[in-house]
Amino acid sequence: MSRPNILVLMADQLTGTLFPDGPADWLHAPNLKRLAGKSRRFTRAYTASPLCAPARCSLLTGCLPSHTGVYDNAAEFPAALPTFLHHLRRGGYHTSLVGKMDFVGPDQLHGFHERMLAEYDPADFTRTPDWARPDETPDWWCHDLRSVLAAGVADASPAIAYDDQVEQLALARLAELARSDEPWCLVVSFAHLQEPFLAPQHYWDLYEGCQHLAPAVPPLPWHEHDPHSRRLLTACNYTLHETTADDIARARRAYFASLSLLDGKIGAILEALEAVASAGTVIVFTSDHGEMLGERGLWFKMSFREGSARVPLYLSGPGIEPEREMRPVSTMDIAPTLVELAGLPPMHCDGVSLLTEERGPVPMEYAAEGSVAPMVALVEDCWKYTSCPEDPTELFDLDSDPHELTNLADLAPGEAARMAAGVEARWNFATFDRLVRLSQTRRLLIHAALRSDDRYPWEAEPLRLAAERYTQARPPSDTP
Repeated sequence: MSRPNILVLMADQLTGTLFPDGPADWLHAPNLKRLAGKSRRFTRAYTASPLCAPARCSLLTGCLPSHTGVYDNAAEFPAALPTFLHHLRRGGYHTSLVGKMDFVGPDQLHGFHERMLAEYDPADFTRTPDWARPDETPDWWCHDLRSVLAAGVADASPAIAYDDQVEQLALARLAELARSDEPWCLVVSFAHLQEPFLAPQHYWDLYEGCQHLAPAVPPLPWHEHDPHSRRLLTACNYTLHETTADDIARARRAYFASLSLLDGKIGAILEALEAVASAGTVIVFTSDHGEMLGERGLWFKMSFREGSARVPLYLSGPGIEPEREMRPVSTMDIAPTLVELAGLPPMHCDGVSLLTEERGPVPMEYAAEGSVAPMVALVEDCWKYTSCPEDPTELFDLDSDPHELTNLADLAPGEAARMAAGVEARWNFATFDRLVRLSQTRRLLIHAALRSDDRYPWEAEPLRLAAERYTQARPPSDTP
């Protein structure tokens, strides 16, 4: 059986609400539109957790944060957790990573033979939340409304510089892989579209006169927000800074411009792939989580609202018919799908192959900054149900209420009871809460100790050199 090569393209913080069936018509994203035309497009794909590190760990392992222990952006990704890269590598694939993956801990590979760039964000315990001090803003806090106010035009930024390297290294790696006789998996992961949203002038100019610079739902009064949204408003300093309609329009325009910048980089990689090895290649395009983009007055992620929780998801390759898929799916489904397409034994995980017709509700979890207890959600058919011991439950009919403005938890008791039973069967909140708090306490102690003297930066070395040194040093496989 011929094993396909695999290319995974990942954006950061790209909301799926802009991808009703591929990129919205008004977006300047020609390369993503062409890729959409060749792909199965999952228009209701959800992240496993609306925050970078837990979302990415779940994508690679196919498992929920409650099963990985990666609850937040400073939780260690255990080396003992198998990823789909381990499965592919065991099956004879060469596995490469170019770009960010938010690995926290001394293992910076997790099944990759090599990675070409260090992490974009800290790979240590710096950003550990502390639920014991919910009213304190830590010094590392980065989700501040000031980053929204900083959006606009820029020829250079850390994200632009990082993604320039991602593009160039991915192109070089593709050229090398094309000469290989073994199947390969290349994951290319960009820093865009994280805040602050900044893009060069020519991308900004693409959205002159854009009709989508105002959110569909304007900022809500404080009392109309749910309790978790109010916590996010407080944590992100919305009470200290105000945004005008012009501020919102500028930030949204810069976000759209950043998407067009990313589209150009993805186009260059797809063009290079077509030149060397496109016929037998499986291509996945997705993001770790979404972005609220000012809807309801909220920005960033950390929420189960559609803007934050939904992501784009394309799948293309041999035998995969281009079509629009409307059923809810999860980014956790990517791992078992790729293992299946590689012809390998199935993964045992929370995700379900995207090639499988039968599937249950899509679960999500959040247990990080801005929350005070574990939050969970289930999405099934048109229904989204959210539950947290500290907050009222919520139930939304996404077909009739796509902006989640009417909580039906008391108005549709039958559906609410059915979804509540699904939550009770899947989660034990007391155990979940205890494990999160224990993890936070341990990491806060360790981080305080490591800050007191010399610090070893886990993310310091791009690990291709280390992998090459190991390969050259190890004895032949037939040596006792």
